[in-house]
Amino acid sequence: MTHSQIPVVILIKTWKDAKLDAYFIRKRVFIEEQGVPEEMELDEFDLNAQHALAYADSECIGTAHLVTLPGSVGSNGRIGRMAVLPKHRGQGVGKQLLETLLKASQSQGIKQIELHAQVTVIPFYEQFGFIAQGDVYDEAGIPHRDMILRI
Repeated sequence: MTHSQIPVVILIKTWKDAKLDAYFIRKRVFIEEQGVPEEMELDEFDLNAQHALAYADSECIGTAHLVTLPGSVGSNGRIGRMAVLPKHRGQGVGKQLLETLLKASQSQGIKQIELHAQVTVIPFYEQFGFIAQGDVYDEAGIPHRDMILRI
């Protein structure tokens, strides 16, 4: 079965406006599907992050967030917590979320973006120019690697 891109609307929201939809997706993907401990799912960056939410019709089907890293004078950012509901994977939703956050980064003068990629999705991020750096490490029981993109 081939998946085609579905019409998706990406909205960027604050945590206050995003938390119900974002947490629903993250709970389903990270906690239920991947076994991440619930107390590790929310992080200290959520409150100040910009949250990209993907909607198909009125259903939220994916999320990711962008954080300006403290002490970096606005030049470094981190994209994280990217998740798409299982039935909507392979349809370009993750690509649209990432492209939205990369555009947001550029408009804010962010020069370098980092992310902690699950090893299985490194090829996805490489399509956008991210470069894997350093060794594989364990994060919440899942192998990860740091990736960097200079924009």
